[in-house]
Amino acid sequence: MPLHATPVAVVHPPALELELMLSVEIMFHLLRPPLSHLLNFGFHCLQMFLSERICIRPMNCHKVPGLRDLLMRALEVKIADLVGKIVGIYFSASWCGPCQRFTPTFVEAYKELYAKGDFEAVFVSTDKDEESFKEYFAKMPWLAIPFSDSTTRRRLNDLFKVRGIPHLVLLGGNGKLLSNGGVALIKEYGVEAYPFSPEKLNEIKEEEEAARRNQSLSTLLVTQSRDFLISNDGNKVLVSEIQGKMVALYFCFSAIKHCQEFTSKLVEMYKELKDKEEKFEVVLISLDNDEQSYKEILKSIPFLPCHSRIRYLARYFELRRIPTLVIIGSDGKTVNSNVAELVEEHGIQAYPFTPEKLEEIAEIERKRLESLTLESLLVSGERDFSLGKMA
Repeated sequence: MPLHATPVAVVHPPALELELMLSVEIMFHLLRPPLSHLLNFGFHCLQMFLSERICIRPMNCHKVPGLRDLLMRALEVKIADLVGKIVGIYFSASWCGPCQRFTPTFVEAYKELYAKGDFEAVFVSTDKDEESFKEYFAKMPWLAIPFSDSTTRRRLNDLFKVRGIPHLVLLGGNGKLLSNGGVALIKEYGVEAYPFSPEKLNEIKEEEEAARRNQSLSTLLVTQSRDFLISNDGNKVLVSEIQGKMVALYFCFSAIKHCQEFTSKLVEMYKELKDKEEKFEVVLISLDNDEQSYKEILKSIPFLPCHSRIRYLARYFELRRIPTLVIIGSDGKTVNSNVAELVEEHGIQAYPFTPEKLEEIAEIERKRLESLTLESLLVSGERDFSLGKMA
């Protein structure tokens, strides 16, 4: 069955999860018994790689003709070196759009995970030719099954029932499956999900519940690895610097025309509030998948882009539609879960979006409707008649 590009990992039925949790040693003997005496790792899951070595990419050597292949042969890594580590098996390909978008995210997470000393990732390519594999692999800092070892690549695809890419399988140091949905974990939690155990994921959920009870700007925007935002001119802005201000979290997708129109109105309101020296900031939470589109929108807006926790924030605020503009008060609490329509209709008049202000706007609207007469509704300019039916 051919692979298809899908933005998320495939969720498999419980029966498969149970199958994968079986001793990998048993699976290994079924797959290739003669090799077992060469890879005496007990129950370690990496035996399923079916070869003694995998390649590691020499940094930047692809720029020197011939040097990269030479160094790759010299820098092979024994599978034994991965024993006891958490290993991510990454199924991906250069032709896959969702893969191209996810790989940079995984690279950033990998740098921090690798620094912990007990994490490694292995690329299993589904590219159509070796040249494509080499070009794509050159963007990755981790290991790979050699493209020439098509037997191993095919068996890994079959073993984990990979039906869509990108697909990331996470294996624990004890040889057991941690997750068959690593792509979603990295997207939603990043490094915070480490070591990807059920206990850690439960801990994260409990922390999220606690964060809801004790919400602040920090609990929303600060992670273990990042306590700042980066402005569109490249400067770091500490989250602590915007605490005490009213902050709007703007969820948008630039490809949608409605978002484009709303962004213009929001920029206009933002500038007016800045001119009035109001303590107000907008944090952009872009849902764009295309990096170029994302960069283009940043050039034209004065907002602070949020580069992490995007999926977390979308889930936290139960995002149902876009554009969505969540208002966080100076105390870090949610003032309003979506004022996008209010901004579209009333602009700066809706500021500061408090219940009192919204009631004031509603009262004005009620009085306007009460003042309407049949004449004001039907008469327009010199036309003071309506059309009737012919007798």
